[in-house]
Amino acid sequence: MPSNAQNAQGTTLEISSGSGGAESCSAIALGFPTILTSNAHALVNGDVVTCAAFEGADAASINSLTFVVSNVTTNTFAIGLDSSALTITVGSGTATPVAWTTVGEIVSGGGFDGTSAIIPKTNLASTAVEKDIGLQDFGTLKLEIQIYDSDAGQTAMRLAKANQTSKSFKVTYPDDTTRTFDGFVMSFSESFGVDSIVTGSTEILIDGEVTYA
Repeated sequence: MPSNAQNAQGTTLEISSGSGGAESCSAIALGFPTILTSNAHALVNGDVVTCAAFEGADAASINSLTFVVSNVTTNTFAIGLDSSALTITVGSGTATPVAWTTVGEIVSGGGFDGTSAIIPKTNLASTAVEKDIGLQDFGTLKLEIQIYDSDAGQTAMRLAKANQTSKSFKVTYPDDTTRTFDGFVMSFSESFGVDSIVTGSTEILIDGEVTYA
């Protein structure tokens, strides 16, 4: 059986850096996921959008909230909202994407390594240890990089660490599959020595869920 493994060369990491231009929506298909129509939009899988100006009794379920984009076609895209039992109409609805800055000079990375907490359930009537599991923890993403002070993405990572601000992140693999999540830059270290380049490492603490698209 042939391997479906993909070469990691070309993998990118992006960090959120403000907002892009709003995409106007002309139709909504309720369900799960919710499908929005926006002719010739510029969104790609893994983008993060904030929705606004939708109407209907349940418009609060979409307005001012952020969603990860998936199932992109030329004129439609999906958001992770279960609107099956909701009343939402387009109105003058828009989806405003996060603007991304690519973090340059990445050598390697790894993570999404968290585990769920173990919840003890054993009592005096138990005949063996009983347990349950808690909420999913996606852990951290750790990166090895080559330090380049003029890289806008590395600068954004340092600022996020210094300001202790939550940012959105998107990993895109060469086959265009993505991993989108929020997180905090916990460290940004540097290393140097004789006959070597200046290298570094950084760790992002994942806050909440990772969305695969």
